[in-house]
Amino acid sequence: MRIISGTNKGMKLYAPEGARVRPTGDKIKEAIFNIIGPIDEESIVLELFAGSGSMGIEFLARGAKHCTFVDVSRKSLNYVKKNLELCNFTGKAKIISNDYEKAIISLSKNNERFDYIFADPPYEKNLCSKTLNAIIEYDILKTGGLLIIESDKSEKVIDNNAVNVLEYKEKIYGRTKISIIRHLEE
Repeated sequence: MRIISGTNKGMKLYAPEGARVRPTGDKIKEAIFNIIGPIDEESIVLELFAGSGSMGIEFLARGAKHCTFVDVSRKSLNYVKKNLELCNFTGKAKIISNDYEKAIISLSKNNERFDYIFADPPYEKNLCSKTLNAIIEYDILKTGGLLIIESDKSEKVIDNNAVNVLEYKEKIYGRTKISIIRHLEE
């Protein structure tokens, strides 16, 4: 696992090992950034289910201003911290050790809103629709902002309740589905 573009291009990142960990592969990461295009230097990013933090770090390497990393696993967040230090991005990041729902509620209460949100929930838990609904309900994605969800190709990501405020596109790469959702004006 490495940074594929921007600052620190090619740098290898630390990642936890084991079957329960599924970092976003370089090919999928590159496909995502090809779809979303250049990252504005004022962009504020949130990575939910952060794991090693590789996606948030990729956003920072491509010029994002700040990234908040959320994971319930302290072990995973230790990898995020090590990777941020390795890349000299500690000053551009915040780490939150919490369940994704509690983190979303807390971010909303603090009036934090994001230009990009990347979420990669564990495939077996079918949390994509719940994650999307919480993000919309608590209004943490800016109008025009992008939510990128990585899921198993068989998982339904969007339900009909959210269709009127979202623009939706998906791509499948092997077992992985990437859903890109833009928050439209209400």
